[in-house]
Amino acid sequence: MKLKLFSSVILLAFLPIQANAVPVIWTDWKNVLSASSASGAITVGTTPVNVNYTGTGNHAFVQTGTGTNFWTGTAYTNGTVDNAPTPSEGVSLNQGGTVTITFSQSILNPYIAMNSWNGNVVDFGVPISIDSFGSGFWGTGTAALNSGGTGFTGNGEFHGVVKLSGSFTSISFNHTSENWHGFTVGVQGLGTSHPVPEPASLALLGLGLIGLIAIRRQLAV
Repeated sequence: MKLKLFSSVILLAFLPIQANAVPVIWTDWKNVLSASSASGAITVGTTPVNVNYTGTGNHAFVQTGTGTNFWTGTAYTNGTVDNAPTPSEGVSLNQGGTVTITFSQSILNPYIAMNSWNGNVVDFGVPISIDSFGSGFWGTGTAALNSGGTGFTGNGEFHGVVKLSGSFTSISFNHTSENWHGFTVGVQGLGTSHPVPEPASLALLGLGLIGLIAIRRQLAV
């Protein structure tokens, strides 16, 4: 009976656990600096982080909290992300080229929300993952990762979220010209030199410890 009890606990510790949703802090875009640059900020806890975007090609427009909300639909919360981008906040690109996003200090696990990347060819130069995609303001589409896993080609009206893992002070990506395609950037937290366990990993660790404690108690009897 005792063996069955702590064996069940051990088994439970190794059952798959659904990851909790990740709350993302999205950029508050504040100022249009030129035809190809803008600035904003992200507040992580009580720490403000300045965000700047520059492009080698002009943008179509930048939203700083007013106008149509293009971040509608389920495309941004079908993965691990808990919350869609802030309404009417983002950069809408027009001319292709290279976009560079810089942060005033290192940030952890950045997310790039994307709106209407129809047929666009994109490369970040570092490994990415497609965290979420689906229905958005302009319809639906998918993204096909390139062979190196560093970028994608949009199929249909791709709306979704791309994730980069690690600590970054800047992000750059190449893209192609289109009528317009929008983006904004969000973060999970401040950068760190130590990996931060995902919520599901923490839960798994906790259950594993419960199992070990149960074994130790039974052996002590």
